[in-house]
Amino acid sequence: MPSAGDTRAPERISEAGAPRGNPFGARFVAPLYLGASLNPVNSSIIATALVAIAAALHIPVGDTAILISSLYLTSALAQPAAGRLAEEFGPRRIFVAGITLVLVAGIVGSLAHSLTALIVARVLIGAGTSAGYPAAMLLIRRRAEQADHAAPPREVLGGLSITGAATVAVGPAIGGLLIGGAGWRAAFWINIPVAAVALFLALAGIARDPDPVRFGSPRALASRIDLLGMLGFGGSLTALMIFLDALPRLDWPALAAALVLAAALAGWELRAAQPFLDVRLLVANGALTRTYLRNGLTLMGTYVILYGLTQWLEVARGLSAYQAGLMLMPMGVLTALAARVVSRRAAVRWPLIACAVLLLVGAVATLFVGSGTPIAAVICVTAVFGLTSGAGTVANQTVLYQEAPAAALGTASGLLRTFGYIGSIASAAITGTAFHRGVSDSGLHSIAWVLVAISALVLVMTVLDRQLARADRHHTNQPPAGARNPGPAPSTEPTRAEPTRTEPTRTELPRTESRSADMTTGTHTTPTPALDPARTALLLMDFQPVVLGAVPDPQGVLARAGEALAWARTHGAHVVFVRVALADKDAAAVPAHNKTFSQAVAAGYLTDGTAATAVHESLKAEEDDLTVRKTRISAFASDTDLPAELRARNVDTLVLAGLTTSGVVLTTLRQAADEDYRLFLLADATADPDPEVHRVLMEKVFPHQAEIISTADLAALSTAAQ
Repeated sequence: MPSAGDTRAPERISEAGAPRGNPFGARFVAPLYLGASLNPVNSSIIATALVAIAAALHIPVGDTAILISSLYLTSALAQPAAGRLAEEFGPRRIFVAGITLVLVAGIVGSLAHSLTALIVARVLIGAGTSAGYPAAMLLIRRRAEQADHAAPPREVLGGLSITGAATVAVGPAIGGLLIGGAGWRAAFWINIPVAAVALFLALAGIARDPDPVRFGSPRALASRIDLLGMLGFGGSLTALMIFLDALPRLDWPALAAALVLAAALAGWELRAAQPFLDVRLLVANGALTRTYLRNGLTLMGTYVILYGLTQWLEVARGLSAYQAGLMLMPMGVLTALAARVVSRRAAVRWPLIACAVLLLVGAVATLFVGSGTPIAAVICVTAVFGLTSGAGTVANQTVLYQEAPAAALGTASGLLRTFGYIGSIASAAITGTAFHRGVSDSGLHSIAWVLVAISALVLVMTVLDRQLARADRHHTNQPPAGARNPGPAPSTEPTRAEPTRTEPTRTELPRTESRSADMTTGTHTTPTPALDPARTALLLMDFQPVVLGAVPDPQGVLARAGEALAWARTHGAHVVFVRVALADKDAAAVPAHNKTFSQAVAAGYLTDGTAATAVHESLKAEEDDLTVRKTRISAFASDTDLPAELRARNVDTLVLAGLTTSGVVLTTLRQAADEDYRLFLLADATADPDPEVHRVLMEKVFPHQAEIISTADLAALSTAAQ
């Protein structure tokens, strides 16, 4: 889907598609920040209203915990769902729809006279506010790509994190002030003016989504958004929440239902064409999965203190809601300051380690807090958690931006929040269990011991995560986020004219230039974009004895394929071996009218398991390599979901080499171009039985979809990206 650029002055879109001037001006970011803050505001402001709500409705304080868990459960479900819908229907549409729903929820909550009505309002608030963050992340990513930014827009991402993290911490103070002066209904009606302002700013400052809404048939729509996957995800989380809410009583049926539904969900998503929850990505992309877990555990610890300490201050220390909220103000200020500092850093590993250490320090300090502890000391303890919240939120969000596939950033961002909400639901269960028999010092200390275990786990996970160090080395070498990529260097040599075309931008990198007069060997005079090996996969296709015998100079092309493989090993690029071979069931499925494969079946020379169909022995596979067996010409027609595997490895660039030019290279290149990969073709590691066909494809056809280079160019291209 094309990027949604702002067509209004002063951020008009140039003919090249990039916004002129600052692409992240106030008109663009203000509604994103305000919309993304609605969810954390509603998450935290309710903390100071629970006691007042219980008194007004004549119910136990413990019963009001459902107002916390209902919003968290709804948000946990709706955040990734809103991200998927934003990818499908346009981020602006989903952003505006969510804010409108918050307006409705504010009215419902303001008029409610029962716990049931308040729960409905909180569910509506959870659903509406969940659109803000994933839609904002997708809008920011598309604007960054459109503006040709070479690195994550750290200042903008930092602003998004600061807004969310700070409002979580200052929410209790704001809530205490509002509720102390206007009553508990203020926790609901405050959404009306805030959402109205956010809606106005969004309509005025964010351009309309360029693509028309495409619904199709109900069945096709359900398949595109993976409705069954969403429902399974919702069912498993609901059962998990029921189990957590019942603690300390163990609700074994709820736990069993959660596990069964989770297993069924995983099985379904592995087969889904467009999975809502990409299980393969979570398994293969360890850096992304660890980010989800780290974020969830960190927020679990923060929210345990946010809710537990607030209740303890009101009940055990006798503070009013307003006073308890003021106690947490330093936490909010330090959250914003820490987020601001970390957002200015390219590195994320040390901020995340510092975050884990501070979480552990705060947990240990809470063990010494009691009814006789001076208020100043309690404020200092909360301040530690403010630093933790600010640093952790920004750093984890940056890692997500770097590691998540660009096309699925909306869903990935929603999942980041989902893991946070799972942590929040668990924190509510921990608090409820600790204060089950009354709010007391011993209950607070029980919470602290749980927090010690959580923080120790986060610290170990972060210190042992080597991918964070590798990512820091890579991203600290990129240009600042606000700088455009340098254009091509002037050349005194004539350049080959190419037709003008607009291609979807993925990860833009600096450009280098290679020259040669012979397009059949690969190099040419047009500027060539440099490639990032960490996001690049080398596809070595059909280098098998059965195919090598059909091309001229098989040893020469095989040797150059070996050189490309050595480059990939040296520079850390991903390697994919593709071979064509037919098992018995594949051969039986070939129809007679398929001229190529029906003849191969009759001759038996593509039979799987033979030496003729194995990858040539000179090209040695390693443990981390991916080997794909295909049953038709294209590399994508294989027994492995190649696009999913490439997404899981965060690959957006392909370097192709293979036999033959008019066979696997032609079909794979065309399909990869349609999938919006950046493509490089190694002309000297590619051959065809007909040299003239090879020449025509290299000179007339492939340059419209790929950069034509030689194996000798690879080292220079990868060096230029550093």
